[in-house]
Amino acid sequence: MAIIIIGGGVVGLSVAYGLLKQGKDVVVLDGADDDFRASRGNFGLVWVQGKGENAPHYAVWSRRSSELWTDFADDLLKETGVDVSFSKIGGVDYFIDEVELAERIKSLNSLRDALNDDYPFEVLDHDELKKRVPEIGSKVVGGVYSPMDGHVNPLSLLRALSIAVRNAGGTIMTGVRVVDTQAKDRDFSAVLADGTRIVGEGLVLAAGLGAVGLGKKLGFQVPIRPQQGQVLITEKLPFFLHYPSGTLRQVNEGGVQIGASKAEIGLDDVEDIATSAGLAQHAIDVFPHLGKAKLVRSWAALRIMSPDGLPIYQRSPKVLGAAFMTCHSGITLAAAHARLMPDWILERNTAPDVSQFSEGRFRV
Repeated sequence: MAIIIIGGGVVGLSVAYGLLKQGKDVVVLDGADDDFRASRGNFGLVWVQGKGENAPHYAVWSRRSSELWTDFADDLLKETGVDVSFSKIGGVDYFIDEVELAERIKSLNSLRDALNDDYPFEVLDHDELKKRVPEIGSKVVGGVYSPMDGHVNPLSLLRALSIAVRNAGGTIMTGVRVVDTQAKDRDFSAVLADGTRIVGEGLVLAAGLGAVGLGKKLGFQVPIRPQQGQVLITEKLPFFLHYPSGTLRQVNEGGVQIGASKAEIGLDDVEDIATSAGLAQHAIDVFPHLGKAKLVRSWAALRIMSPDGLPIYQRSPKVLGAAFMTCHSGITLAAAHARLMPDWILERNTAPDVSQFSEGRFRV
């Protein structure tokens, strides 16, 4: 029997791909095009620096996935012919405020101390940064470079994962809505809106915001909420931005992607002009020549956030064989989800220890 994966975004497909590589049968149940989808609204970063300020285990987990990404991308290319445009020459966060830069340096130093100095980054003042990135403007006071960071084309990644899952014998059912689950130990049925039942020996709930209604019946708390982020993209420009940042990156097609807004406004994925204007101004402050670039597209999407912002990996306390996975860093963690988490889902003794990411931390 198959393992049922509810959710066909980057998290669900990464896990499906990993399970198929281990010889398991998989059925992925993916929702409608108009569902709230984090996978099509993300920034495409494989990012480590700054993550885990108060949770060093999250920094370790993010870095572990980042280190798996090169082989992960190579395998997808070999198996699907799709180049996901993964680049890992490091990332730079740019600062136009001295206080914010000082706070980031303090945070990173604290994190490096907690990790016994095994956390590489370099603080660059304006002149040092300008030698690496000549296009920065005079408002940039400095930046932080880390070799741990990179980026990828997220739409190509989704396409590659979809092809890889199907090539490996997995089934992806698109445009379906799971309205109910029936569960016994290692015996599951997912009931679709049209009455179809999909049966399996295991179930992975990776449906993002759609997990709330289904998860509680399986014994999960599902303490997640939406957080809106807006993204802008410019026309195709001559390539200049070698290092991605948390707010700016130049995609492989040439456009500059601008983002990083955060809004706690519920299930609202409608853009607003004030936020878009703020994002555009930040981009111009960092790279003044972008003031002459045309914006060709913008959108808003919803991140999936836990109370502390960290991933949640939880096995069901009610039935054997059910697991819940969610995070707001699905791109960064895709390699770990494909390479490492299948052993956790299958409860093997080679599984990574992700106990610190369980829902139990919210009961304290």
